[in-house]
Amino acid sequence: MSQTIAVIRGDGIGPEIVDSVLRVLEALQVGFDYDFVEAGVSAQQKSGELLPQATVDAIARHRVALKGPLMTPIGGGFSSLNVELRKRFDLYANVRPAITFPGTRSRYEDIDIITVRENTEGAYGSEGQTLSEDGEVAQSLIRNTRHGCERIVRYAFDLAMRQRRRKVTAVHKANIMKTTSGLFLKVARDVAREYPDIAFNEMIVDNTCMQLVMNPQQFDVIVTTNLFGDIISDLCAGLVGGLGLAPGANIGADAAIFEAVHGSAPDIAGKGIANPCALLLGAAQMLSHLNLESEATRVRDSIRSTLQARDRLTPDLGGSGTTTTFTDALIERVRGA
Repeated sequence: MSQTIAVIRGDGIGPEIVDSVLRVLEALQVGFDYDFVEAGVSAQQKSGELLPQATVDAIARHRVALKGPLMTPIGGGFSSLNVELRKRFDLYANVRPAITFPGTRSRYEDIDIITVRENTEGAYGSEGQTLSEDGEVAQSLIRNTRHGCERIVRYAFDLAMRQRRRKVTAVHKANIMKTTSGLFLKVARDVAREYPDIAFNEMIVDNTCMQLVMNPQQFDVIVTTNLFGDIISDLCAGLVGGLGLAPGANIGADAAIFEAVHGSAPDIAGKGIANPCALLLGAAQMLSHLNLESEATRVRDSIRSTLQARDRLTPDLGGSGTTTTFTDALIERVRGA
């Protein structure tokens, strides 16, 4: 039975890179069907809604979505469409790999780190935000639950088992945030005991950032709370050349959304020079999620060999090619794999 993917082309460069990824998936001959739906500014212009109910229904129906970058207008409504989608579908695990590719601005070799970020609660959720009438005091609530902590840590250990990884590092600030971060650390220790074949260590978040810069090869799988994960995963992207090579998966029990973590880049939209690699790597995560591991490997290998050959690369990767010509080069390698 064919798998149908809900596809959100998105805003800015979104349609260009989504079309590039769909061309590569077609070359893989995986037999996907696509249900094209709208979100973001493009949706608002057509229907008056940033997140139409038809889009929500399609994701719920198909359980898998590929999403281009979205813009959330300043003003009323959602603070972030991405956050809203995570809440709607309880996409509790944000999984962001950082892998070294040749020919990029990476400062290191042999980086292969996965950040597993709790995606639905914690400081990033900005619950209970208030500002005093005189504008002098702002506050918000940090809320972590045992359930939320346990399922994200367990997800990280299960991921390590599936991918035959050696170590999980729980990143926290329990020395200062003794209740919220302390609960996360306690739960992480409890869960780790159930996985004796996976090495476990714990690290305070500020030391983690320093260690990532000084000796990133010591890390394998990092699991942490929402705000810390947001920061650490971008730091890891910087180690391997930037957000142009940074994909993200948002996983829940009933749905999964795959994306590039960079923005919509309106300054280059329509110029035909956008780099599709981040979204293509997100599509590789989607293939793995659908148990199409060999196809996911072919996608990653095609990116690696195209970058190594410096074949028709987009300007951000140091070439003079276009989105189309770069995609042509990727497809040639996918078909030849």
